[in-house]
Order: sequence, then C-alpha cells, then structure tokens
Amino acid sequence: MKRVLKHLAPYWALLLLSIGLLYLQANCDLALPDYMSRIVDIGILRGGVDSPESAAAAQADPFAVQMRYIAGVGGTMLLLTLLGAVATVLVGLISSRVGSGVARKLRAAVFERVEGFSSREFDRFSTASLITRTTNDVMQLQMLVTMGLRMIAYAPIVGIGAVIRAIDKSTTMWWIIALAVGVLVALVVVIFSVAMPKFKIMQKLVDRLNLVSRERLSGIMVIRAFGRQDRERERFDEANKDLAGNLLFVNRVMVLLMPVMTLIMSAVSLLITWEGARQVAASSLQIGDMMAFMQYAIQIVFSFLMMSFIFVMLPRAAVSAERIAEVLSTELSIVDSEAPESFGASFEPTVEFRSVSFRYPGAEEDVLREVSFEALPGKTTAVIGATGSGKSTLVNLLPRLYDATSGSVLVGGLDVRSLRQAELREKIGFVPQKTVLFSGTIESNLRYAAEDADAGEIASALEIAQASDFVSSSPEGLAAPVSQGGSNLSGGQRQRIAIARALAKKPRIYVFDDSFSALDLKTDAALRRALRERTSGATVIMVTQRVATVKGADRIVVLDEGRVVGTGRHAELMESCEAYREIATSQLSAEELL
Repeated sequence: MKRVLKHLAPYWALLLLSIGLLYLQANCDLALPDYMSRIVDIGILRGGVDSPESAAAAQADPFAVQMRYIAGVGGTMLLLTLLGAVATVLVGLISSRVGSGVARKLRAAVFERVEGFSSREFDRFSTASLITRTTNDVMQLQMLVTMGLRMIAYAPIVGIGAVIRAIDKSTTMWWIIALAVGVLVALVVVIFSVAMPKFKIMQKLVDRLNLVSRERLSGIMVIRAFGRQDRERERFDEANKDLAGNLLFVNRVMVLLMPVMTLIMSAVSLLITWEGARQVAASSLQIGDMMAFMQYAIQIVFSFLMMSFIFVMLPRAAVSAERIAEVLSTELSIVDSEAPESFGASFEPTVEFRSVSFRYPGAEEDVLREVSFEALPGKTTAVIGATGSGKSTLVNLLPRLYDATSGSVLVGGLDVRSLRQAELREKIGFVPQKTVLFSGTIESNLRYAAEDADAGEIASALEIAQASDFVSSSPEGLAAPVSQGGSNLSGGQRQRIAIARALAKKPRIYVFDDSFSALDLKTDAALRRALRERTSGATVIMVTQRVATVKGADRIVVLDEGRVVGTGRHAELMESCEAYREIATSQLSAEELL
C-alpha cells in the first residue's frame, strides 16, 4: 500500500491548497444560515431596528431601513456564495489534476515494473489480470482521489461546524441531530456489512471477464473452425452474468442510501419545525434561529451523505490498491548484478552452456539436465529434438528470459548473470518460436530492432529473409499496414518479417527458435543459404524439428528429455545417435538422408 500512496507525494502542495480552499468553502457554507436568520429576526421582524439611531430612522422611513439592512446582509451572503463557488471550482480543478496525475504515475509504475518481469513473473500474473490492474484498478484509485479531495476534508468540517453552530442556536433541540446521526450511522454500518464482501470479489470478476474475452477473441478462428460459437457464447455469458449479478447486488444495496437520506432529512425538518414552533410560541426561540437550526441539521445530514459516498468507493479502491501494490512489490527474479561486468571492445560472440540444468517454478523435475555444448563464431549450431525435449527452454536461457537453476550460460566467456541485461540482449538477435509483430507498418516492425537502419540495410534484411518479393508486390511496399499481432499476414510472412527484423539489428549472435516452421522447404533452403553468407562472422543457434533444416549445420546438438544425447554433424549423428536417427528417418527418405 505504501508503494501506491507514495505517488501522492509530488502533489503535497496542491493537497494543502485544496484543504485550505475546502476550509474556506465550508466556512462560507456554514455562515449563510446565520446571516439568513439575522435577516429574518432583525431585518424583517424588527424593521431593521438594532440601535436607538436605527429606531429613530425606522420611524421616519421603516421600508428604507429594512431594504438597506437586507441589502447589506444579502450582499455579504452573495459574497460568501461567490467565494464558496470559486473555492468549489478550484478544488474541482485541483482534484482532477491530482487524480489524473496519480493515475498516470501508477500506470507508468505498473508498466515499468511489468517490463522488468521475466517469464517467471508472467507465469504468476495472467496478461488479462495485468491489463485490468493497469486500467480498471488504477481508475478506481483515480476516482477515489478525485472525489476524496472534494469530500474527505469538506464533509467533516461542515459536519462538525454545523453541529457546533446548531447547538449554539438552540441547546434544547440537540436530540434531533443526535437521533438523525444515530440513524445514519446505523444505516451505513448495515449497508456496508452487506455490500463489503461483494466489493472484494468484484475486481476478480472483472479479471475473469477480461481473460475470457481475450482468449475468445484471440482464438476466434479456432472457435469458428470447430463450430463452438454457441458454447463460447455461453461461457462468456456465464462470466458476464457473474459480474453483472455482483454489480446489481451492490447497486441495489447502495441505492437505498439516497431515498433513506431524503426520508431522514424530511423527518428532521418536520421534527425541527414541530419542536421549533412550540418554542417560538413560548418565546424561547426566534424564527430565524429555528430556520438556521434546520439548515444546519440538513448540512449535517448532507455531510454524512458525502462521507457515505466515500465509504462506497473506499472498499473497492482498497482492493484495487492491494492488487496494484502486489504488482509493484513483486520481486524480480532476473536482475542486473550489483557490480556488472562488460564485454569490452574485443568481444568474441562465443556461446557456451556449461552443465546447465533448469526447473520451472513449482515443478518437481528438471526440464534441462546437465546440458553442455559450445557455439562458435562463424558456425551454425543447431538444436534438435522431439517435442517437449527442452529446446525452446534452452535458448530462452541465453537472453535471460529465465535463469539457469544450476550451471552457467556464458557469452563471450562471461556468465550472462554477471552482465547487464541491456548489454547482453544488444548482442543477440532473437526470433522467438511464437512470432510477434506489432500494429503499424512493415517498416515500423523492421525498425523496431534498429531505428537508425538506412533503406539499404532494410532492403538487404528483407532480401536475406526471402521477404522482399511479397513486400514489393504490395502497392504500399514497406508502408503496408500490419494489424495487431500481424493477423493480416500469413504465418510464413510473419516469420520472414521477424527474421528480417533480427537481421536489421546486425547482432553478433543470432538465435532462431523454430523460426522456419511455416516456410516451405524451397524458401527454407534459400533463406539458410543467404543467412550463411550474411552471418559469416556471427554465431548462429538454430532450434528446429526439421532434419532438412539442420543437415548443413556445422554442429547439431540432439536433446532428448532435457539431456544432450548426441553432438556432431549430420553424417556422424546418423551413425552414433539413435534419437537423431529416429527423427531423421521419420522425416526424410533414404535418398534425402545422404
């Protein structure tokens, strides 16, 4: 919670100014009933007579004296009203600025924190939950800050001041205010004891609805292909109805506040009129004081009403604050060393896995077991194995998307854990197994890795990635639009754009994680030939399940159930490694294996 509250610190000056303006507004509002009672009791009932001189003037022209008195007191009331209105406007502006500023800082803090998450942290928080925390939860806090600045300071000042002034007007009708306050407190306690449990689960239901919506929208093609629209609609309706039911229950309970408050105010006015009339008849209370007492009583009820609105927002905002604080307080599992090493000018892009083992958080067994091999500059090292053998997990350790459980991953002779993440990843061109493109254009996606790349470098990267043909065939060329995730491109086109993006970066180490799976064999072969020419001085690590793709590799590492069961070239492994031979014979004919 402290991590959330600290974002209010930059606005302390505005907060103090707001409190001062609220104090001015409250005093203006509290002074108006008193002036109104003076008009009634002095200006009208006594004809403006409050001194011997005014009594003599009243005998000469009583109407003029009344008007002068009413004009003077009325002018003061008008001035107080204007001051209160100005204070209200200024507080509204300040509260809006503080609320939006705090929300902006919280969103930036959450996003910055999430940017530092490793895959381990992303396994803990779902994407839908992180989106909800960044948007809906922050909005709840923004509403609390914005409305709270207007009410939290104002309502207590008005409530306490109105009680003091009301009792000053009549000490015999205090029981009416006490009764009204007692009923209000009991009402608020009952309502919130019923509604509080629902507030606590509301944000989780929003999370669930976002998760269902995101999954269904991203998988709409699969849903249509299997004809499951009706079933998915039912699942969405279930999540939607749960949230709607929760909101309806809370709203039905909270909607009781306003009519009950209106009933209480009407009852208070009736009691004050009844008791005040009796005291006026007994000459123990003036009419103006009775009217002022009634106005103060209504102000007291309104102050409680405003505080109840804050109490409505507070539980949900508290839950949202806890959820945001949970993200901000998450300890990052992958951080830079306190005394990081640096590659230096004579960097050699060697990659070595030295007795590396890895286990996912909460898993009972290692995914990788004592993996050791070396990838050298100017050579292509291929990693092949059956599905689930740990190939992608292995290369994810290189850019520190995960950290090895034991053993070491070395780049340029240095342990990756001793390097700054930015410096390490600057040396690596990584093409993940799941191709990710961003909304924009083909050019903006290519420049994502190298903003300063010139037109020649972009064209070269596209040519090597075998993407220049389909890019040039588009009327827009490099300006052709790319929708979110590259959904308007085929799988092969997305992979080639992703490969060209890595090539445009011109790194010293290339990692291709099953990046040719959507390419036909002809395009695959052409791409690998062009790639070998371009990356002659770089280290290339290629993960694939295609034997045809790795046949020409300088070194092939065979993984089986997380262990290295063979290393060598294609011909060597066909003789010495049974696991590789089984994969190869299942994919290629006897002629193709030669």
